[in-house]
Amino acid sequence: MTDALSTPLTDEPDLDALKGFNRQFVTGVTVVTTMDDGRARGLAVNAYCSISFDPPLVMVCVQRTSSTWPALFAATHLGVNVLSNQQQAVVATFASKHPDKFSQVEWQPGPHGSPLIPGSAAMLEAEIRERFQAKTHTLFLCRVRHAQVADLAPMVYKAGRFFDGADLTELASATG
Repeated sequence: MTDALSTPLTDEPDLDALKGFNRQFVTGVTVVTTMDDGRARGLAVNAYCSISFDPPLVMVCVQRTSSTWPALFAATHLGVNVLSNQQQAVVATFASKHPDKFSQVEWQPGPHGSPLIPGSAAMLEAEIRERFQAKTHTLFLCRVRHAQVADLAPMVYKAGRFFDGADLTELASATG
């Protein structure tokens, strides 16, 4: 039994156990973008998920202290770029506090103007429909308006490290 599993049950989780839980969750790596008075803005986000296909809804979650948050909160549209296994420099740029991240990254506007980053494994543009406040973060619920997929493997994130999504081993089928 691990330490995390032996933590007694209480009304509040042990912070180390919660951090350990989150380190076990594998995600893709996205850069969420928007336009701010003619200026491209963006940040690295791993809190992205698909909500439904009918209607096509996605969710991203952004910390309110992010320098990109005011632009996202005011925007009508945003872009979500699923980074490929070839974009380590891109994730380093968007995880940084650089004042003009797009000065170092090539981009193109989506159909509604949101910055999309060529070389990504997939890109979408969505209309922001709802903003939910969750203490330190805002959840943006968005309706997808444009999506495109490249023949590139995604970058994968787990426990603070990045992995090559082309190098995953498929488990044997449970259904035989």
